[in-house]
Amino acid sequence: MSLNHTPLDALHRELGARMVPFAGYDMPVQYSDGIIAEHRHTRGLAGLFDVSHMGQFILEGPEITATLESLVPVDLEALGEHRQSYALLTNDEGGVRDDLIITRWGPEQFFLVVNASCKTEDRAWIESQLLSGQSLRELDGQGLLALQGPRARTVLGSLIPEVADLVFLQGLHCELDGIPLYVTCSGYTGEDGYELSVAGEHADAIARRLLGHSDVAAIGLGARDSLRLESGLCLYGHELSPLISPIEAKLNWSISKSRRPGGARAGGYPGSERIARELSEGTSRARVGMRVLGKRPVREGQDVLNASGDVVGVVTSGAYAATVDAPIAMAFVDSAYTALDTELSVDVRGKALPVVVCKLPVVPQRYYRG
Repeated sequence: MSLNHTPLDALHRELGARMVPFAGYDMPVQYSDGIIAEHRHTRGLAGLFDVSHMGQFILEGPEITATLESLVPVDLEALGEHRQSYALLTNDEGGVRDDLIITRWGPEQFFLVVNASCKTEDRAWIESQLLSGQSLRELDGQGLLALQGPRARTVLGSLIPEVADLVFLQGLHCELDGIPLYVTCSGYTGEDGYELSVAGEHADAIARRLLGHSDVAAIGLGARDSLRLESGLCLYGHELSPLISPIEAKLNWSISKSRRPGGARAGGYPGSERIARELSEGTSRARVGMRVLGKRPVREGQDVLNASGDVVGVVTSGAYAATVDAPIAMAFVDSAYTALDTELSVDVRGKALPVVVCKLPVVPQRYYRG
């Protein structure tokens, strides 16, 4: 099967990356120092991630705000210019088609970043809902870089002073070395940091400029996954899917107050009836964090057991958490077992490994909010 390549493919190979197939792309899972070292570098200094495989769309036209609000349970009317919102594309059953970031660029213009594995389906779905005069344009071949970590603000601020004052989920158009960028204060590691959208032909130059700083190292998808897991962040295809509702995933906060029952613009998006019911009545299962008691990690798809050995859930993500020096996981379990400190186990090849339900995030998020 032929794989796609990001604009940074040659740079990854030059840096000695181990490349793996991911969402139809050949992507770096780690570099020579390994996942644990890359994870710790990001938590301590600044890591540079290539996320150019993600889909980047421009959505615009008359009344496009109302059209987009009919697809996501978010109050976009209240979203200011160059402000962002996390959003879920829901389906008619109240499950999740995809999670995405929506940025308002103008009165009737939005910039969307969607998951790589969903971008073809997302584009088709959104386009099927557009009205006359509305359009969706994909920024095909566009680069997207994520600079994440406690030194990210100092590093990028030294190169582009105006980004130093950006707060979480805010963006701006700017330039670096004469190259146009759209920079947002966002990312998916739980750390303060930025994402930089840049034309594909300039992505290599921008990446090399950032990597020239002594605090910045190239980081692969392996550490990106362990960082987001420590930070309690859902990953599409794991904690989110067409069969999992936002309320089961404990993403109640992603349903804007105005879109909830009794709100000024309640409902009006796919699956709103189920989501309203679950907001009121609760769910039969829910996402939880788990600490593994021991050093052996648990993995996606393994059964979660109660004290009697009955299956009461399933692991959706598991990894060694380098910041806390222990294996952790996320899982969906029956609601009777979601209380903090509940003792459970995970079936790992016929052996029951003890785990305990823990608070999420395991490592506190450090977004800069001003």
